[in-house]
Amino acid sequence: MAKRRILKKNINYICSELFAECVALMSYKLDVNQADVDNIMKRILLMQDEFISRISHTEPGNTKKFYAQLHKDFNAQVEDISNILTQLC
Repeated sequence: MAKRRILKKNINYICSELFAECVALMSYKLDVNQADVDNIMKRILLMQDEFISRISHTEPGNTKKFYAQLHKDFNAQVEDISNILTQLC
């Protein structure tokens, strides 16, 4: 049970760091499109909710495969959001 708690904390930390990047981007870059940044921020919050929910409702059966897929999906989405933020800078 403690492992899931740590995993949730890590997801919350990563999402909060991505969100902070968006806030910094809006604060320091004046020519950035506000709608694009708002969409990214919304996507970060939805991603956080989705993955926390997935952890809370683990599929019975092969849990090792479930968490491997969760890890793969999360990393892919974080990388995609990071690439979008890099393009906006």
